[in-house]
Amino acid sequence: MNAQAQPALQAHAYGLKRTTSLPYAEAVAKITETLKAEGFGVLTEIDVKKTLKTKLDKDFTDYIILGACNPPLAFKALTEEIDIGLLLPCNVTVYKDPANGDTVLAAINPETMLSVTGRNDLHEFAQDVKARLERALAAV
Repeated sequence: MNAQAQPALQAHAYGLKRTTSLPYAEAVAKITETLKAEGFGVLTEIDVKKTLKTKLDKDFTDYIILGACNPPLAFKALTEEIDIGLLLPCNVTVYKDPANGDTVLAAINPETMLSVTGRNDLHEFAQDVKARLERALAAV
């Protein structure tokens, strides 16, 4: 599949996702790069496959959870709502779909995530974060 034929972002109740023709390891490297271009650093990497094998002796598909943070945006959010740290960082996942072998990238939808605060004044902020994550996913 070439880049032009790749599907657009799909939205679901709590996230955004898309498939890519890149192999898993390349997709992890590429999303890390495109997140950086949008001002995000990856603070944490949870290798789900390795953790499940080590802790439970269970086999699982290639799957990583990246904890992405944009420090200026995080600072802004925390100064508006100190407890918003419970919703940070923005999780981005990359996994190999066990059903068909496709590489899937997904990110939390910040609009949905921040809606739990009940603060309508954070809507524009959430839209900005969402747009940045959408661009990062689309660039992979």
